[in-house]
Amino acid sequence: MNIPLFIAFFAAVFAFIYILYCQGFAVLRRTSAIMIVFRRGKNADKATLDSCTGWVKHTGRFRESKTYEFFLDAQLSKGNVEVILSDRKKQPLMKLNSLSPVGKIELDVRNRYYLRWEFKGATGKCELRW
Repeated sequence: MNIPLFIAFFAAVFAFIYILYCQGFAVLRRTSAIMIVFRRGKNADKATLDSCTGWVKHTGRFRESKTYEFFLDAQLSKGNVEVILSDRKKQPLMKLNSLSPVGKIELDVRNRYYLRWEFKGATGKCELRW
């Protein structure tokens, strides 16, 4: 196999995945779980878990500049979940968990935001709506 061609192909695939991630279509995750089903939506994220520890991160796609209200509905039989909204520089802007499930924040459509879900031995269902 031609090595430069292989490197060019690998670089093109990596660039394509990176573009998908930046546009909010790809999800990064590092989890240890019996089962995890994570679904992103237009105005909500949903997760179904069984003994999950780790994190899931994706680019938040907010279609307009306005004040968003976030609601975390964590129906867990055990464990904890926390959702962190960060800015482009990875600085936390808001943290939601079972003790603080609601948050309000002004977001600008021109900026990039990241949603990071952190699970600690979580079993059950959770949903983040905005």
